[in-house]
Amino acid sequence: MKKLLFTTATVLALFACKNDKKTDAEPGTMIPAEDGVVNMNEDEADAKDKESIHIEPISHATAVINWDKAVFYTDPVGGAEVFKNVDKPDFILVTDIHGDHMNAATLEGLELGDKKIIVPQAVKDELPTSLQKNLMVMNNGDSMEIDGFKIEAIPMYNLPEADDAMHVKGRGNGYVLEKDGKRLYISGDTEDIPEMRELKNIDAALVCMNLPYTMPVDQAAEGVLAFAPKKVYPYHYRGKDGLADVEKFKSLVEEENKDIEVILLDWYPEM
Repeated sequence: MKKLLFTTATVLALFACKNDKKTDAEPGTMIPAEDGVVNMNEDEADAKDKESIHIEPISHATAVINWDKAVFYTDPVGGAEVFKNVDKPDFILVTDIHGDHMNAATLEGLELGDKKIIVPQAVKDELPTSLQKNLMVMNNGDSMEIDGFKIEAIPMYNLPEADDAMHVKGRGNGYVLEKDGKRLYISGDTEDIPEMRELKNIDAALVCMNLPYTMPVDQAAEGVLAFAPKKVYPYHYRGKDGLADVEKFKSLVEEENKDIEVILLDWYPEM
């Protein structure tokens, strides 16, 4: 790992991703993010980094997340070649059946061996025979442990609930991952639902916002303020009319609760 860079006055620890891939976007969250660390040597930096979460956006709903020694992908799409410069996954999370979340060709191209892909039943039903041996099904309310992580499947759906909604309750999953007391929430395609508002002790959250598919930024902000994660990343914010106003989301959240840090990453490098 690279050494930490630090500034004057307030010292911020910045960690490079293990694959050394760089973007112009703000770095992902490191948890715990302890300030005041000066003159840290490489061994100390490595030890600190092993305790952290690093979120690297790929595009839209797709991310590579390094946590401790584990690597997981969320909703990998776009072809296996977009992952050639990042670490291989230990496991994969897929939230829903739509093409911006589930892509069989990408999953097959990753050459996963026996690595597990965690999916709701509806996703399992859509994926080819070649991937079935990798699949572990979780449905809303289920929990399991894998690679030292506890994973909970959280509902994700549109409001008001309707049989013809783009995202009906029970089909797709959001996820909460937990390890050593740290908790990460991945919303999937949802609106400001009670199950999101009721989340507790979330350290970092990936929260969607795009119309007409999920929710507008003001509704997303209200939901985030209700469950008050320590850090929140707007993601999945491209809609029919372009990109949602994530700067407005950031202002709405931070004006109401200064303890929530909104982190804006570059989820659309092609734009």
